[in-house]
Amino acid sequence: MNDSPYWNPRHETMPRDQLEALQVRKLRNLLEWTDAQVPWHAKRLRDAGVTADSVQSLDDLRRIPFLTRDEWMQGQVEHPPYGPILAAPQEAATRYHMTSGTTGRTPIRVLDSAKDWEWIAEMWCYGFWGFGVRPADIVFFAFGYSTFIGFWGAHYACEKMGCLVLPGGAMTTDQRVKQIAEMGATVVCSTPTYALRMAHEAKTLGVDLAGSAVQRVILSGEPAGSIPATKKLIEEQWGAKAGDTAGMTELGTIMMFECDHQPGGAHIIEDHYIEEVVDPETDEQVPYGEMGERVVTSFGRGFIPVIRYRTRDFVVRVPHDRCTCGRTFDIYDGGIRGRVDDMKLVRGTNVYPRAVEAIIREFSEIDEFQIHLYTAEGIRDEIEILVELPGVPADDPESERILSALSTALAEAHEGLRFGVKEVDIGSLPRFELKAKRVEDERIVIGTEDERRQT
Repeated sequence: MNDSPYWNPRHETMPRDQLEALQVRKLRNLLEWTDAQVPWHAKRLRDAGVTADSVQSLDDLRRIPFLTRDEWMQGQVEHPPYGPILAAPQEAATRYHMTSGTTGRTPIRVLDSAKDWEWIAEMWCYGFWGFGVRPADIVFFAFGYSTFIGFWGAHYACEKMGCLVLPGGAMTTDQRVKQIAEMGATVVCSTPTYALRMAHEAKTLGVDLAGSAVQRVILSGEPAGSIPATKKLIEEQWGAKAGDTAGMTELGTIMMFECDHQPGGAHIIEDHYIEEVVDPETDEQVPYGEMGERVVTSFGRGFIPVIRYRTRDFVVRVPHDRCTCGRTFDIYDGGIRGRVDDMKLVRGTNVYPRAVEAIIREFSEIDEFQIHLYTAEGIRDEIEILVELPGVPADDPESERILSALSTALAEAHEGLRFGVKEVDIGSLPRFELKAKRVEDERIVIGTEDERRQT
């Protein structure tokens, strides 16, 4: 029985110099294996003059070329369905998954072996154990068990830990809420958006979630899991601690988790990954405390080498001693801050959906919302926020007060940019179980970016 606060005590508390030496050794093994098994990758490495023997320290990472999502997807187009990236024959695979996808874009398709799946579950064990989940817990998974990687690995991690697992696939929201209450679930796993949706449904059903057995809500799939206002709202409505995690289909599992000390960020699982933070424009490394783009190298997946993969995620890395838990794993302050691709330019002002949500969630009366961008009079970019206020009658003065206060708060945070704020009918906005897609951009592309800045 593991009575330690760490799933892997030796590695999670390893001195930084030893941890970096472990990463270098694993990186050399990864490069040697990739060179032998994946000709496409081997050519990229050799063209850059990189061999396993040439890597002596983490500084040598910079000589390794980046791998981008576009390259990965293009490889799949040219060599369908998996591209030239596999390190093992297809018949050796036991699992298939693909990214949730963006409309009009090719999803990334991945394969895993039974050994890979053991590692995928192991990474989730780091996170669940670190947030206080133990074998006596009853864990409910509120997501659809499909080809999207989602909480699949977390499900098997909980079985590995000895928890009672309640799979919530193919259930309606009200069925999930009822089972959580009836089965005495102590841990619930979902996206932040769906956690709020279940809380709203519980009120409709008369189920007291705050008074239920649930002690922990483990979040993943959206940056909102580390937005303080969103997390606070979830914790209030569930009467439980909320912890953030983040993973990727490309990795097959999580690479960071929030521990039960809740330091305002998530620990990087550094004995299984090398995480870099680079300037998305210059590709140069950025120091602690500055925002940049995540670049990940993974040591665990045996079917697909992931080496210096550009994630397009915005993060701010801070030292491990920011947290008092004793781990020597560094932290992403505020978790995933958003995506490089998410930023919207509106009349010369940068607008990030995560920042908008952080402001909206300060207003507890707002249930669901949508960010709507459009072109007015054929020439001018406009942005409006559509909100649902289920507890406030439309003609109530309180409704106008909320809309006005939200508009002011958004403008103050965005260099005076005017946001329209409009109340819409209850239930008229989309609901989400997996990743929420709350940005509707219907603008007409006019001229160059410089010209658009002037409109």
